[in-house]
Amino acid sequence: MPFALSSPRSGRIEGSDFDTVLRTYSVRTVILLFVFLLTACGKEKLYQEQGFVFGTLVDVTVYGEAEPNAKQAVAEVMQEFQRLHTMLHAWQPSELSEVNAAFAQGDSVAVSAELATLLQGATKISKQSQSLFNPAIGGLIALWGFHADEFKAVQPDETKITEWVQANPQMSDISIVRGRVQSKNKSVQVDLGGYAKGYALDRAVAILHKRGIHNALINIGGNVIALGQHGKRPWRVGIQHPRKSGALASLDLHDGEAIGTSGDYQRYFMIGDVRYCHLINPHSGYPMQGVQAVTILTHGAHAGVLSDAASKPLFISGAHGWRVAATQMNLPEAMLVDAQGVIHLTGALQKRLEFTDKNVHPLVE
Repeated sequence: MPFALSSPRSGRIEGSDFDTVLRTYSVRTVILLFVFLLTACGKEKLYQEQGFVFGTLVDVTVYGEAEPNAKQAVAEVMQEFQRLHTMLHAWQPSELSEVNAAFAQGDSVAVSAELATLLQGATKISKQSQSLFNPAIGGLIALWGFHADEFKAVQPDETKITEWVQANPQMSDISIVRGRVQSKNKSVQVDLGGYAKGYALDRAVAILHKRGIHNALINIGGNVIALGQHGKRPWRVGIQHPRKSGALASLDLHDGEAIGTSGDYQRYFMIGDVRYCHLINPHSGYPMQGVQAVTILTHGAHAGVLSDAASKPLFISGAHGWRVAATQMNLPEAMLVDAQGVIHLTGALQKRLEFTDKNVHPLVE
């Protein structure tokens, strides 16, 4: 989970949202947020707001703007995040849940142009990843208990897991004709949890640019995108260590770049000594094991979407297949931490990273 290392002035964090954060996040993540706020420097012209959307903490920091303009722009961004959260919620009433209900009945349903575009974009990335990124497996995610605000440890019946795998729901099963969507496979249940945060980042960038703001940092639960700079220097962000408090490494994030991490350390449960995370291998039907975290750096058009969705195929490919998946997804800057804590990374990303532990010797592949 990347987090900002720059020192913004604290704006506001809603009381009820903060209570939710305390219930939802691990202690070390909350501590990081405290550090982020308490090391604030009041001398710099920074405006920051935090909230709780998409089931995670979001943070928007604007540099170099008068507070009224920054406040208005950030409020618009937060409203957009809430709108997208409401539209794309996978298990509460939403436009997306109506689509899933129609799929289950074999019916077609009218959708907004925006949702149609989202489904098409997710399908494109799914195809590029050879379905390792597969938002159509929402039913399988629900079976494992991750369609809940506060999930509990569950061990699904193996027969049910096998049924979902054999049903083989795919994004390519979805057709969109004249504003109506339908699936030829009734098992398709779309969960855009691995896509929506990235799309929201790109929408936030568009809103801030429209408002004339060109220096900002936007963080949605560890997916971070940078606009411009933090004064005379780039934005500095840290990458959460998957097993320890604090940062594994840090790097400068330049204008238009986004960084995203998929990890097994936030949404997971333990049964005995086995960790079950929310990142499910669509081929086996089981949560992926053998990987602690994958981090990727993206840039250019749709950098936010890619920072969210494109890390999943690397995570699912595991320590032996991640490099091939990175090439397939056109990700020259990527890193994987395996189950033993060994760090694997590309040469391109090695040049950008500064590891917190100077004794770390990553495997450059």
